[in-house]
Amino acid sequence: MAEQEPKAILREVVLVWLATLLLIRLVVMAADAGAPELVKAAVPLLFMYAPVWWLQRTGRDPDVYPLALPAFSDRAPYIEALKLNALIIGLILLPWLAGYHYWQTSWLPSIMESLGFSPRSIPEVEYQGTWPSSPLLLIAYHLFFVAIPEELFYRGYVQSRLDEVWPPRWRLFGADIGWGLIAASAIFALGHSIVSLQWWHPFIFFPSLVFGWMRCRTGTIVAGALFHAWSNVQVTTLDTLYGIVPP
Repeated sequence: MAEQEPKAILREVVLVWLATLLLIRLVVMAADAGAPELVKAAVPLLFMYAPVWWLQRTGRDPDVYPLALPAFSDRAPYIEALKLNALIIGLILLPWLAGYHYWQTSWLPSIMESLGFSPRSIPEVEYQGTWPSSPLLLIAYHLFFVAIPEELFYRGYVQSRLDEVWPPRWRLFGADIGWGLIAASAIFALGHSIVSLQWWHPFIFFPSLVFGWMRCRTGTIVAGALFHAWSNVQVTTLDTLYGIVPP
């Protein structure tokens, strides 16, 4: 098939991204309005299959992009992903834990006080020591329901297509990266706000850069999906340990 113009690729990415996120918003709204919880199963399905459907519909081969996990019999991508995650997590774990503690117990209350929030609205957060009640279910949810589908969509499809518009031009820690990584991370953060607006959504731009870098480094979405799931599980676990969310 003839090579597409950059503007055509950008239009396609925006169309597929926006249509997928609006459909997901409708699914979430339906569930919040009382529809059976099972309808939420449409969310990962939309993330995984919307780009595949579009590429097939327009006569393009989805297999050109990492829109599926490598075969489980092919151990190399999974071993590489585990090693890369062990390295990154080992480097950031202690700063992550310390930063979370001081953010919740000191920095956030100070920021809210300086912004004029009333003392009653400023949360008093302390370590409670209560762990999530279903840790295995928590891990499975964030890995299979959230991380893998989102990484297939944002890194397998969006970032790959944007790399065709802006070919990687920099070398960073063994990965060739470019503006496609940065644009995909911005789209990733904005997409969360389309589904359900939260004040902290702009900040997920930064871990998204790591997910995308892992995609560039390894050529698959496995490492990014594992780190994505780990990040979500860590935040939820810490929120539970500090009494912010129930166990």
